[in-house]
Amino acid sequence: MAKIATLSGWMRFFIMNVFQSAISKVLLLSLALFSGFALASCGSMFSKEPAGPVYDVRSVVVLSGPNIPAVVLSGVGDRINKAINATVRTEVYPRVVLTIRIVSVLKEQGFDKSQSSAKVTVDAASVDEGTVIAVSSFEVISRSNSSESSDEILAENIAARIRSIFTLNAGSE
Repeated sequence: MAKIATLSGWMRFFIMNVFQSAISKVLLLSLALFSGFALASCGSMFSKEPAGPVYDVRSVVVLSGPNIPAVVLSGVGDRINKAINATVRTEVYPRVVLTIRIVSVLKEQGFDKSQSSAKVTVDAASVDEGTVIAVSSFEVISRSNSSESSDEILAENIAARIRSIFTLNAGSE
C-alpha cells in the first residue's frame, strides 16, 4: 500500500507540474501577444505624418448664436488668426477659409460647477472654388477654478483643437 500512495503522490506531482507548465506557457504567450498589440497601437500615436489631409488656411470667420459669450468668440478668432500667421507651408496645399460655428456653450457644469463645454463645427471652404471641402464637428470640455477665466480657457481649448485638426502652429502671444 505504501508504494501505491507514493506512486500516486509522484503522479500528482508530475501532473501538477505539467499543468502548471502548460498554464504558464499559455499565460506567457497571451502576455506576449497582448504586449505586441499594445506596442503596435502605441506606435501609431507617435507617427510623424499628419492623420488627414493638410490645408493652407488663409482666413477664419467665427460665428455663433445669440447666447455665446463674446470672450469665447473673440478669443477663438484671435488665437486662430495668430496660428495662421505663424504657420508657414513649404509645400503647396489646397487653400481654404475656415468657418467656425460655436453651436452651444454650457457653463458651470459638474459637481463643483467648474466645468464648461462647447459644441463646435468647422467648415473648410476652398478659396478657388468656394465649395466646402472639409467639415469637422467636436465637443470641447474645459475646467476652471475661476468664473472670470473660464471663457478664456474654453476659447484656448477650442483653438487648440482647431490648430490640431488643421495642423497649424501655435501663434506667439
